[in-house]
Amino acid sequence: MTFFDGVFPFYPHERRKWEFSVDIIIVIIVFLVFVSAFILIIPGIRGRARLSWTFRVIISLFIGVVTVVVNFTADWEIGSINAVTTYKSFSNSTVNADIGVRVGFNGVNITLKGIPIHQINETIDYNEQFLWNFGSHFNEYYNDGLKRGLPNPILYVAEKFTQYDPCGMFSQYRISSHYASACMWVAFCSWIICNILFSMSVLIYGAYMTLVTSAFMFFSLISFSTVRNVSFCNIQFGSESLKTTFGGSFWLTLATGLLCLIIGITLIVLNWCVPEKLKLFFNAIEEDEEELTSRPCDNRHCHNNLAFEHV
Repeated sequence: MTFFDGVFPFYPHERRKWEFSVDIIIVIIVFLVFVSAFILIIPGIRGRARLSWTFRVIISLFIGVVTVVVNFTADWEIGSINAVTTYKSFSNSTVNADIGVRVGFNGVNITLKGIPIHQINETIDYNEQFLWNFGSHFNEYYNDGLKRGLPNPILYVAEKFTQYDPCGMFSQYRISSHYASACMWVAFCSWIICNILFSMSVLIYGAYMTLVTSAFMFFSLISFSTVRNVSFCNIQFGSESLKTTFGGSFWLTLATGLLCLIIGITLIVLNWCVPEKLKLFFNAIEEDEEELTSRPCDNRHCHNNLAFEHV
């Protein structure tokens, strides 16, 4: 028995959906491990500190997982169109299908799904990925698609993103994606620093680093969104053109950036107006200890303490 593309025995596997990514699953698993570890130690936290720690950890882990995951998602910009188009070269056969485009930091996913899915004696359900991240050459992915005989709609859309296409989409999307991804990684680093500062009770500088995290998220959004201000060639199917809009990852990053901005400003204002209460929130366990020491004791407990002091 022989191998087919390194897969034993020799049967090609079905392609995964564009939403699935091994990198995303790994990141989510790592953060779920942190969540599970925190759940195990929650019973050991006493009094009001339990609520304080739970709120802070959940918010912090949410911000951290977003800043990492969006680097691997493929829905920063999305678009789709329904069209009746030719299916393969050297054939007049046409199919009715949905053509989808999903752009991420690492490349573009192009999908083709027939309506109905079975037409002209074939199953029309394709999901092809063309990468432009470091170490990957987009033109090689496109040439490989030509060799495999991918359907015309997929090759037509992919051709618009090739390096030497006169539309110039490749250079614009690739450069903006690299800068946007770099900003998100800087935001992740500043998120780590602000957590360290909060754990050391340096609250005001932790608030400043939260604002820095927010700022670099906004820089990432600006870097990626500038591509839409450039006029490209239309991806035309018949009389209609494929239009794209911002996807879920863009809006999730925007919401997380606004959350960091609100948290940072709130902490700075509280540190200016009521610094003692802010410190009490971040060190709630100290309040519990003070309450225990100031609580009146019963006769037996007080007698034991007096006896111990006398000895």
